[in-house]
Amino acid sequence: MMLEGTTAEIRERKALRVNPAKTCQPIGAMYAALGIHKCMPHSHGSQGCCAYHRSHLTRHHKEPIVATTSSFTEGASVFGGLANLKTAFSNIFSIYNPDIVAVHTTCLSEVIGDDIPTIIKKSTVEGIIPEGKIAIHANTPSFVGSHVTGFANQCEAFVKYLSESTGETKNVINLFPGWVEPADMRELKRLATLVGVEFIMTPDTSDVLDSAMDGKYEMYPEGGTTIDDLKAMGDSFLTLAMGPLASTTAATTLEKKCQVPSQVLELPIGVAATDAYLNALRLAGDTSVPRELERERGRLIDMISDMSQYLHKKKVAIFGDPDNLTSMVSFLVEIGMEPAIVVSGTRGKKWEAKIREICKPVNENVEVRSFSDIHYLHQWVKANPVDLLMGNTYGKFVAKSENLPFVRFGFPILDRVGHRAFPTLGYAGGLRIVEKITDAFLDKRDREDADENIELVL
Repeated sequence: MMLEGTTAEIRERKALRVNPAKTCQPIGAMYAALGIHKCMPHSHGSQGCCAYHRSHLTRHHKEPIVATTSSFTEGASVFGGLANLKTAFSNIFSIYNPDIVAVHTTCLSEVIGDDIPTIIKKSTVEGIIPEGKIAIHANTPSFVGSHVTGFANQCEAFVKYLSESTGETKNVINLFPGWVEPADMRELKRLATLVGVEFIMTPDTSDVLDSAMDGKYEMYPEGGTTIDDLKAMGDSFLTLAMGPLASTTAATTLEKKCQVPSQVLELPIGVAATDAYLNALRLAGDTSVPRELERERGRLIDMISDMSQYLHKKKVAIFGDPDNLTSMVSFLVEIGMEPAIVVSGTRGKKWEAKIREICKPVNENVEVRSFSDIHYLHQWVKANPVDLLMGNTYGKFVAKSENLPFVRFGFPILDRVGHRAFPTLGYAGGLRIVEKITDAFLDKRDREDADENIELVL
């Protein structure tokens, strides 16, 4: 096993990350851009950057990811990428005919200092960007932040370039879903529809990265937020932003630009966070939560009660992105489990304090690390055994090395498919999480118990 040499001795590392629990900004910008209808994500840098980001998203979603690149060579690296980007605009609009191109930068173009807004203006004046077509940009240097930062920056760019106010406030709510799966975005929309509010969701990757198979390839599937909806966000009366790191920047920018008040919520994972989301919708729409959702909530509570004997006081090691971890850790506490170590690859001292406060009722000594890595988590677990590991696909090596039940959660998940089809948000998502955790415990027990001790019935 490749990780058998990992020791329990923890050495402080300031200049090195081993298996960082994150990836770089442009991949987040690309994911956000894919949630806009007829949008072509464009990587302003080398071919390798774009190829990596496309392949990673393709492997996670099991869908072909479309994106273009400025294809930097040595010349562009020295003299700048103006010519490359102008040529790219010409080729993109003539060959792929998108309605909008969302340019995001890479390390190389950021170090060079390319002035993307000026290049876009010149390309528009010169007719390289055809009339009626749009190009926008987001700065997403890979040497700072993480993929969630890039997602947030791209969402903010949509607001900066496109949202506008006509002065007529509409009875519509803006929903920023945060970095979640297409199935989660669909669940957020389902819940809002059941509560009875009109909304615009940005971005929206449902029906884009989980589109139905009908025998024909569509470069731009039916899903995604339309440009008209992006513009109309400035006339909404409220913005609900899910996930503070992924969505606050866009919501705040929209509030400053178009005077649309905003409310930031945690991702609705589990009972309390879903309650908060539905309550915010209910109050905003001056409506009520339907009986159907009350029954969904009751079914989740019932399953938590039924499975409590398998979950109570079980120690959990978990890693991932800050927004997702905040809500998932809260849910673990709700169902009686004890988060033992929580690791994120993204910086955030305030986030660390928030996690400690959440865990205080069950584990005052929880180990919380931002800007850390999976290697640190593995060393800590060796010295402090836990009952369950949760995280993305890269955690499977730690789980195998330590013989731990493993529940996949977050991004990327490269070796399973359910994450793109079934939500983890909402009451329905909570049911699935409880099922996966309980199954992981029981599967391990079935593997290890002697034949005469294997239980046939729970």
